[in-house]
Amino acid sequence: MTVGDFGVVTRRTVLGASAAACATSAIPRAQAATPAKGDDAMVPVALRINGKDHHLTLDPRTTLLDTLREHLRLTGTKKGCDHGQCGACTVIVEGRRINSCLTLAVMHDGQEVTTIEGLGSPEKLHPMQKAFVVHDGYQCGYCTPGQICSAVAVLDEIEAGIPSHVTHDLNNVAFSDEEARERMSGNICRCAAYSNIIAAIRDVAGEDKA
Repeated sequence: MTVGDFGVVTRRTVLGASAAACATSAIPRAQAATPAKGDDAMVPVALRINGKDHHLTLDPRTTLLDTLREHLRLTGTKKGCDHGQCGACTVIVEGRRINSCLTLAVMHDGQEVTTIEGLGSPEKLHPMQKAFVVHDGYQCGYCTPGQICSAVAVLDEIEAGIPSHVTHDLNNVAFSDEEARERMSGNICRCAAYSNIIAAIRDVAGEDKA
């Protein structure tokens, strides 16, 4: 058997044959990874958001953040990093704050969700919203909804006696600037209004030192 039996072997023919083999072997895998289409791929999800019941039909891969923004038009909750690193998408679910970009809507079927729209309104601000205004706890405002939702939950955590990494006495969990900073550390303010944010939280906690 000689090279002539198969034609001239060149670098181009070898690379071409390798590419064709790789493409062919990838076809079954790609088909297997393709999600099903149509109504069979959708699932019913019931959420109680800001005191109102919502019955939705969603792709099970839809995040809670996208459900709020894209399906319910509750755009107060912001999409920042979309990786759970900035806290802009923080909402309160069953009394606990979470990053809505890191969780799927189907995981919260039947649960209570509170967004920034559910805390207060322009006509009747939540005390934390009012404190952020009084203490100028924002600049561009993009992170503010997540900051406020997180701050409200922080005070609830302290009142419930849930310790943080900086809690000195586990039997006496009390508000302090150190506690507030630690608990709010997952909410990034790129405008660096941190001192004003802590002042707003301190005010609502009834610990205003000004």
